[in-house]
Amino acid sequence: MSRQPLRALGLSTGKKARLHRILHTFGLANGTALFLPYDQGLEHGPRDFFANPAAGDPRYIAKLAVEGGFNGIAVQIGLAEKFYWDFAGEVPLILKLNGKTEIPPDGSALSPLNASVEEAVRLGADAVGYTLYVGTPAQTEDFAQYQVVRRDAERWGMPLIVWAYPRGSAIADKGGKNSFYAVDYAARTASELGADMVKVNFPNPAKRTGVPAPYDGDYSTQDAIGAVVRSANRSMLLVSGGEKAGDEAMLEKARQSMEAGATGFIFGRNVWQRERVESLRFVAHLREILAKYPV
Repeated sequence: MSRQPLRALGLSTGKKARLHRILHTFGLANGTALFLPYDQGLEHGPRDFFANPAAGDPRYIAKLAVEGGFNGIAVQIGLAEKFYWDFAGEVPLILKLNGKTEIPPDGSALSPLNASVEEAVRLGADAVGYTLYVGTPAQTEDFAQYQVVRRDAERWGMPLIVWAYPRGSAIADKGGKNSFYAVDYAARTASELGADMVKVNFPNPAKRTGVPAPYDGDYSTQDAIGAVVRSANRSMLLVSGGEKAGDEAMLEKARQSMEAGATGFIFGRNVWQRERVESLRFVAHLREILAKYPV
């Protein structure tokens, strides 16, 4: 599936200008994207840094993003205010506007706002990120909170990247959060709610217990990720690296994602839980894949 250029996505002038800077000035500058998320300190706690203690220092991560040729780094507001200024202009900032700890259960998950689009503009961000939990009992409140962000993003001309995460007991009963059904539904939901980019986990079509009949079939992983890209419509799709796993398996998922028409990847722990040289080596492999799919 071919990727659509920015001019075909119905974007406002401000959003188009910022996304053009992200996709055609940074990274490979060929219309693909590679983002480095660093909100795990809030989402998972400091335990995520045990594998590579150096990663607990936000300056290390920002420098890694610059050296690795990333299209952007996604952080919460505290780190953006205290550390990003040292690297402002060297790598685009994606300000995460909401987040939560992992301490409460996911069953009624809601990721509360802790920053605004206006603050993102003040900090020189090129995009904002919002975590949307699809399928939880708190979905109504989540959608209302998201509506405020979407309106502000439109008013300020700020691209909106939605972390579209299926969660809750209803999702667990229908294949689980990484099932083809759940990921496909989350991508479509984020697109219909106005996301400019959608971040999803790679779908697993083998997770079929309890899924609706159309998803209870022998789909390949290529079939599944292709359907998810189509469900995102004119919202660009980013595929998450998820938890650290074997390199060849992750790179194969990356290749399948780009073949399906994804815009790029958002890899965090899979990158910075390694020692620096190994991190950059892995990033080079991702860039080799992205280089084959220019827009």
